[in-house]
Amino acid sequence: MKRTFILLSMAASLLMAEPITVSKEESCLVRNFKVYEHPTWIAKVETSKGKVGYFSSPKSMYEFYFQPDRWEELGAATPDDVTKLTVTAFDTLDAIDARSAFYVYGSTQISPAGDDLPAFATKEDAEAFLAKYKGKRILRFSEIHNSLIRLLNGRI
Repeated sequence: MKRTFILLSMAASLLMAEPITVSKEESCLVRNFKVYEHPTWIAKVETSKGKVGYFSSPKSMYEFYFQPDRWEELGAATPDDVTKLTVTAFDTLDAIDARSAFYVYGSTQISPAGDDLPAFATKEDAEAFLAKYKGKRILRFSEIHNSLIRLLNGRI
């Protein structure tokens, strides 16, 4: 009974998911691109200081996450100061928690920031994308490190 309720609650939350809402004035904190122009890639961060930042892609969000002190305007000195990370599910455009998302590395789809990590709510969705767009690997949040972001940016 309890398991059925949990499953129904999860299904309902998926049905009510909405995109990350941004105004036309919002720019990527890292790349200064207008975020609304590429809705499949939008990411968002909230800090312990109550500040919000938007990004043109998950890769840009990770750049901030690994070195938040570079962007003093959000008041985050370390990743511990980041209270919420949200990414756009590439296939549905729904806002999903970045820490629970599945990311595809090495696909033929690129963001405005170049090689990137399209995000998905489920492993099955990520697997379907991986097969369709020649992805190399599915990664979880904890498997993504600054060295991978540097590689994607051509800095290694």
